[in-house]
Amino acid sequence: MPTHVMGSLRERLKGFRLVRKLVYAIVGMISYPGLTIVNRLKISGTEYLRKLPKGNVLFVSNHQTYFADVITFLHIFCAVKWRKENRLGVPYYLLNPFTNVYYVAAEETMKASWVSRLFTMAGALTVKRTWNSGSSEVRRGLDPSDTRKIFRALEDSWVITFPQGTTKAFAPGRKGTAHIIKQQRPIVVPVVISGFWRAFDKKGLRFKKKGVQLSVTFKQPLDIDYEASVEEILARVMDAIEQSKQYMMKGAHHWVKEQV
Repeated sequence: MPTHVMGSLRERLKGFRLVRKLVYAIVGMISYPGLTIVNRLKISGTEYLRKLPKGNVLFVSNHQTYFADVITFLHIFCAVKWRKENRLGVPYYLLNPFTNVYYVAAEETMKASWVSRLFTMAGALTVKRTWNSGSSEVRRGLDPSDTRKIFRALEDSWVITFPQGTTKAFAPGRKGTAHIIKQQRPIVVPVVISGFWRAFDKKGLRFKKKGVQLSVTFKQPLDIDYEASVEEILARVMDAIEQSKQYMMKGAHHWVKEQV
């Protein structure tokens, strides 16, 4: 079957909640031991998730692996749906997972393997990449179709995005995230993760080290001035996810070769 036909089929299947629940269950059962048994997961701030509306919520986070970060978020959202606080516990939440969430991912990444193509059906909003494989910045500007895709998802769902668009620590944020915040005016929830780059390879599918302390911290939704400039909004976001220059100076120990 031609590639473009398969891509179109995946897009249609992604719209069916039953398909997404099945993908969540499969991916969830495979990934659960790596998060809670092989490694140790510490979660904080889930109390901020309980009062969020069903739509127009944007989660902004630093980024350490292609897939493990997002998979962990999905586990946590499902656990919160089942009224668990700051823990996963036994993963019976995968019997009826929370699927009202999408995540922004690079188009090239999601086409790279059969695993990534499967995970696309878990709610990927594929966008053209800002950074190339050599970590050199490529400023392509906002693609209107990518922006519309994210706007539509935000209308009645939660969306996860990684403003830096790369797994490299302290990389500059992309203005596209700030444009989306300014135009769509979502509730913005900052998330700070750590330990994933130590535990997993860059894709987040293989173990690099075992017994690592993983952490996911949800912060209080930002009080944003939507009339502020794009630059000001982006600076606020980068500070909230602890990837600004201020945090870079505080945490020189984060400059490790495995991050690049």
